[in-house]
Amino acid sequence: MSESLHLFEGYGIEMEYMIVDRQSLQVKPICDQVLEALGGSIVNEVSLGTVNVSNELVLHVIEFKCNGPQKDWPGMAKAFHEQVTRVNRLLERWEATLLPTAMHPLMNPQNETRLWPHGQNSIYATYNRIFDCRGHGWSNLQSVHINLPFSGDDEFGRLHAAIRLVLPLLPGLAASSPIVEGRVTGKEDNRLDFYSQNQKKIASIIGHVIPERVFTERDYQEKIFAPIKRDITPHDPEGVLEEEWLNSRGAIARFERQAIEIRVLDIQESVRADFAVVSLVVSLVQSLVNETWLSYEEQRQADELELKSCFLGALDLGGQFMVRQPFLLQAFGLKEPVSLQTLWQQVARALDGEHYPLVHFRDEVQQLLSKGTLSSRIRRQLGSSPQRGAVESVYHELARCLADGRFYV
Repeated sequence: MSESLHLFEGYGIEMEYMIVDRQSLQVKPICDQVLEALGGSIVNEVSLGTVNVSNELVLHVIEFKCNGPQKDWPGMAKAFHEQVTRVNRLLERWEATLLPTAMHPLMNPQNETRLWPHGQNSIYATYNRIFDCRGHGWSNLQSVHINLPFSGDDEFGRLHAAIRLVLPLLPGLAASSPIVEGRVTGKEDNRLDFYSQNQKKIASIIGHVIPERVFTERDYQEKIFAPIKRDITPHDPEGVLEEEWLNSRGAIARFERQAIEIRVLDIQESVRADFAVVSLVVSLVQSLVNETWLSYEEQRQADELELKSCFLGALDLGGQFMVRQPFLLQAFGLKEPVSLQTLWQQVARALDGEHYPLVHFRDEVQQLLSKGTLSSRIRRQLGSSPQRGAVESVYHELARCLADGRFYV
């Protein structure tokens, strides 16, 4: 993000997908070959116009992201779908396809993980040495990231305060990872469950997932970055891993590019569904910055442990989690507990008609909120103890949803 951008003057969206065999759905570690075919050589990133395509930690994941900050919401959605279609066509030469959702339902990461081996891969190698990246929380996760700009401490504080309140609500909107190694675990969002635990060896890296109450860059440096640097140094004496990139909270400040990155959204079944999620999330953040629900000073009082209790409940129950946290109920003017699905429906109704991004995806947002989380829809189709063939059938259909740009059931 450019330093000249103020709040909500531009947006950066990132989306990750798995590359899998078209028939068996087994992960295919060929991202380097795909990027070589697109760019002419093995590189980390290829520009496809307003969307770039790049590698990630593991070879079976490929990322699509905005080529710089953008403002045109319908244009972004169209460009992402076009490039997903383009890459899917290219993958036909390897009998492969892109697979959506936040976790591969059958992958065994201990056996199937292959890290990106090219170029300046010392960061990946260091992560692997310290944390062992052959785990679901490292090699079997696909997400959507939203980058929102700020300019200066006041804008940072207001944006950070708003995002902190939104983070615990997100699994109730976007959970899409109900299956781990063929088993329906009972959790709606297994990706975030693994994500919240995969760096517990150095707890300061992720904290409580919900960031601390810090609203200036100086406080952020002292309360978040300094402990990370202190705790990682014995494991990384060469200083390969920088604290700004190590920070794994649910939203992380990128001061070098004046943006906050939201990281706890599971990816959906299609670009269309993802933009329903993203536009609604950004609309809620923007309305909080505008003090629609409560003042900035009131937002600053939200305790991360109370917010975390909602977040953890949402990982288990998704949209059916009942919000009972006093601060959140008060924040949204609620007198009694409500489910997260109901809360999101009320938020969408309150913001509809205003000048927020969700107006560009009104039909999609309504579909999303009426259908429930993708995890809940997958579970309804599969039941509690599905056979492998049933899982494969559902995920083949999800791959078709991505290709066709439509919702699942």
